[in-house]
Amino acid sequence: MTGVTMQPEISVVIPVYNEEAGLANLFARLYPAMDALDLPYEVVFVNDGSRDNSVAILAEQYRKRPDVTRVVLFNGNYGQHMAILAGFEQTRGEIVITLDADLQNPPEEIHKLITKMREGYDYVGSIRRKRQDSAWRTVASKAMNRVRERITNIHITDQGNMLRAYGRNVIDLVNQCGEVNTFVPALAYKFARKPTEIVVEHEERAAGESKYSLYSLIRLNFDLMTGFSLVPLQMFSLLGMTLSLLSALLVLVLVVRRFLLGAEAEGVFTLFAIAFFFMGVILFGIGLVGEYVGRIYQQVRARPRYVVATILQGMPADLADTDGIEKRQVVR
Repeated sequence: MTGVTMQPEISVVIPVYNEEAGLANLFARLYPAMDALDLPYEVVFVNDGSRDNSVAILAEQYRKRPDVTRVVLFNGNYGQHMAILAGFEQTRGEIVITLDADLQNPPEEIHKLITKMREGYDYVGSIRRKRQDSAWRTVASKAMNRVRERITNIHITDQGNMLRAYGRNVIDLVNQCGEVNTFVPALAYKFARKPTEIVVEHEERAAGESKYSLYSLIRLNFDLMTGFSLVPLQMFSLLGMTLSLLSALLVLVLVVRRFLLGAEAEGVFTLFAIAFFFMGVILFGIGLVGEYVGRIYQQVRARPRYVVATILQGMPADLADTDGIEKRQVVR
């Protein structure tokens, strides 16, 4: 059973960025787990501009398993979600699985998602049974999840978990989108007819270090909320109206007090505090509006979201008569 002669039923998309230390372990567990499914499959690696030896390792693995391996090479670093979108463009399977390269998501859990998909679902998210993240990251993630769910109405329990399954109908709709900034699981959730989630095992990172800092986590959630909802703007408008009414009431009280009790100097610092509070709210509002305007600016420029420099697919030249390395520049 090979991916060259048989249409794959399962496609696994794995973004790679500076993962040379863990790729050997990934290969050693991923391919046996996929072979055990006894289903035609393909693995699509997307190198997101790695600065280490990841490209050479991926190319070597492609030559070892050209029947089921494809490698997409970016010409630079465009981010994890752009790598996933590029992988989606290359997939051919009816079920598409996304997986991290760091083995925090065990490849042996993939069969659980496939089983759930065959029950009629077209999107299957996953919830880590026992997260191995630091305490601050777990708390911050849960807090962000609650806020995001209320604002966007997107029900993703564990948004930081990469292990997810998508139906072909969802993938085709995602591929039609041209958004510059997006959160792929949320976008897919919006398109899914019947989404669900399951609990999966979680392991410590096999090698390397996390690419997400606290700022990245906050940035990701802010992008998600402003990219899928107008509620932040509406909430700020409501806040603005409320503060305007309160400030008008405060001015009225101060005027009445002046006429009844006379001027006082003791309230100067209170007025300063109120003024500074209002200025902080105004600055926050300007930043929020700027976030939406910035997203519009990025979208209307219509610059490529990513550039694919090379795709390794088919049979390599040293294993077949034809050159299997497709060298092209694709912009999306």
